[in-house]
Amino acid sequence: MAAMLPNMPQTIVAMLACTSIGAVWSSCSPDFGPQGVLDRFGQIEPKLFLSCDAYWYNGKKQKLDEKLQQIVQQLPSVQSVLIVDYLGSAESLSEKLQAVTRAHCTPFERSIAAFKPADLIFIQLPFAHPLCILYSSGTTGIPKCIIHSAGGTLLQHVKEHRLHANIKQGDRLFYFSTCGWMMWNWLVSGLASGATLLLYDGSPFYPDGNILFDYAQAEKMTHFGTSAKYIDALRKAGLHPTNSHDLSALRALFSTGSPLSPEGFAYVYQSIKQDIHLASISGGTDIVSCFVLGVPTLPVWSGEIQGAGLGMAVDVWDDKGMSLKSGKGELVCTKPFPCQPIGFWNDPGNRKYSAAYFERFENIWCHGDFAERTDHDGIIIHGRSDATLNPGGVRIGTAEIYNQVEQLPEIIEAICIGQDFAGDVRIILFVRLKAGLTLTDNMRERIKQHIRSGASPRHVPAKIIAVHDIPRTKSGKISELAVRDIVHGRIINNKEALANPDALELYKNLPELQD
Repeated sequence: MAAMLPNMPQTIVAMLACTSIGAVWSSCSPDFGPQGVLDRFGQIEPKLFLSCDAYWYNGKKQKLDEKLQQIVQQLPSVQSVLIVDYLGSAESLSEKLQAVTRAHCTPFERSIAAFKPADLIFIQLPFAHPLCILYSSGTTGIPKCIIHSAGGTLLQHVKEHRLHANIKQGDRLFYFSTCGWMMWNWLVSGLASGATLLLYDGSPFYPDGNILFDYAQAEKMTHFGTSAKYIDALRKAGLHPTNSHDLSALRALFSTGSPLSPEGFAYVYQSIKQDIHLASISGGTDIVSCFVLGVPTLPVWSGEIQGAGLGMAVDVWDDKGMSLKSGKGELVCTKPFPCQPIGFWNDPGNRKYSAAYFERFENIWCHGDFAERTDHDGIIIHGRSDATLNPGGVRIGTAEIYNQVEQLPEIIEAICIGQDFAGDVRIILFVRLKAGLTLTDNMRERIKQHIRSGASPRHVPAKIIAVHDIPRTKSGKISELAVRDIVHGRIINNKEALANPDALELYKNLPELQD
């Protein structure tokens, strides 16, 4: 079963119904373009396809009529289409689709109306039975279809929820996520711990930056999940929810998607809530969970992830496969763990799967994160390994530069890459400035000086260039690899994986990068 739906109750109903009979679930958000949906669902050939008639974003109605026609017509495996009535046009849209496709199309509500309510009975299946298919970002090619097991996913999530997140019966769990991000799957598993799920669909800044805290106050939210970028955006907007909202019920705040900067840690405790467990967490779609995350019984140290997940043999290795007690290296897991994927869809002999995780170090999971142990036995993630910078042969994590640059009030966000130049690699920093500001030579020097003093001279970019937009994936992560490829004149084969593919044009054939 494949679903292109917002984060709404019907999506969770459909997911639970699917898994109860042992079928395999896969989902994406309705803001995906037609090709992005086909690149994913076209590989797995679903029999049942769910969507909605339309959705809202930033106060605007987004109709799906034309997009759905393109998608359904190009998914010949689909036998039935169910349309959730989100904005009142499911009936008419079902009729339109029925006229152009061989599949049976009907409104979701009408399809279930014929059945009387009954207890949900789950069929007993093996531990490793397929539960869901998630997808890699797809920015460097067609997305990989990652198959996760029912037993491994549930065991891992219950462990993380109850022991690392301290989620208890009756708690009220929220994670800002679309159905195309692994954190949605993580959120849904909160039901196994007796939590009430708080769902939200749409922009977290419409009509203003207070909307999620309005929600937290109204629903007595106990656990608030979001991204590091959202926390940084709140900080730069000058919002102080601790002064404007009653957050007395809130016990934990989770941050993921990218490393949370020390400034983000300080902002949470100063402007959101003082007595809260701030858990920076990191894992990925690959394991539909975390390698490193919060530990409620330990202190929170600024800029650090508290520790490895229970039962996860996490380590940091150098290029020779030696464990590092200090310094930066590859995040690895040296022993098997329950939430390892079953494999990739249509991957004979597990060749692609083995190459993705076990090629760097034989029989050792290499996750692709550039990491460092701390004196408190915590972890700092310095960015993705494939996006690390190598000026003069020294590896530098992109997050180390972002931590410095995004402290500056005039910079909304930044992206940096390594450019091959004159037989070496030089650091190029692109910045998006606040409205009305211009990047002057004086500002460039101030940025460089701030990076030099806060990080090191090796972190100082060779070039700083202003841009109006930064390309990002559907889950909101900036796409350093796509920018690096476009700067080097390489073809981007899968722009559909990006939320704003037009932004790549801002980085193409820049005169500033020719000398």
